[in-house]
Amino acid sequence: MTQENIFLFVPNLIGYARIVLALVSFFLMPCCPFPAFFCYMLSALLDAFDGHAARALNQSTQFGAMLDMLTDRCATMCLLVNLALIYPSYLFLFQLSMCLDIASHWLHLHSSTVKGSASHKSIDLSGNWLLRLYYTNKVFLFVMCMGNELFFCLLYILHHLEEPSGLLYILLVASGVVCALKSSISLVHLVTASQNMAAIDVAARRAAAGKSQ
Repeated sequence: MTQENIFLFVPNLIGYARIVLALVSFFLMPCCPFPAFFCYMLSALLDAFDGHAARALNQSTQFGAMLDMLTDRCATMCLLVNLALIYPSYLFLFQLSMCLDIASHWLHLHSSTVKGSASHKSIDLSGNWLLRLYYTNKVFLFVMCMGNELFFCLLYILHHLEEPSGLLYILLVASGVVCALKSSISLVHLVTASQNMAAIDVAARRAAAGKSQ
C-alpha cells in the first residue's frame, strides 16, 4: 500500500496558500495598503474552505489542524503589530489583544491534548454554552472569526484613506462589536482551559497520593 503524503493533502495545500498570501500581505503593508488588505482578507477567507475540504475528502489531520491554528494566530498577531505602529496611542490594547488571543488558544489546545481530545474543537458539549455555540455552530464561528479579522483590517485601511465613506465606519462599528465578543470568547477559553488543567492536576495528585499509601 502506498504511503500517504500528509503534506500534500488538499486542506494542507490550502493552508500553504494562506501562509503565502499572509506573507505577501505583511510585506506590502508598509507601502501598498489595498493589495495588502486584499491578500490578508483572501487568506482569512480561505480558512473557511480548508475544513470543508478536509471533511469532504476525508483528509482531516492533526498537522492540518495545527497549521490552521498557527496561521490564524500568527496572521492576526502580525496585523496587530502593524496597527500598533500606525496607532501608537492604542499600543497597550493591541498588546493585550495579542496576549489574550495567543494565551487562550494555546492553553485551550494544550488542555484538550492532555485530556486526550482528538481535536481542540472536540469540546465537552455539557460545558460552557458560549464555547459550545462557538464550536458547534459553523455560521456563528464564521461570523466571529471573519468579523474579528475585518475589524482589524478596517482599522488598517481607514488609516490610509483620506476621505473614507460612512459605510466603512458602519462596518467598523459592527465588526468592532464582533471583535469584542470574540475577545470575550477568548477570555472564556482561557478561564475554562485553566480550570480543566487544574482539574487534571488535582486528579494526578490524588492518583500519586493513592499510590504512595
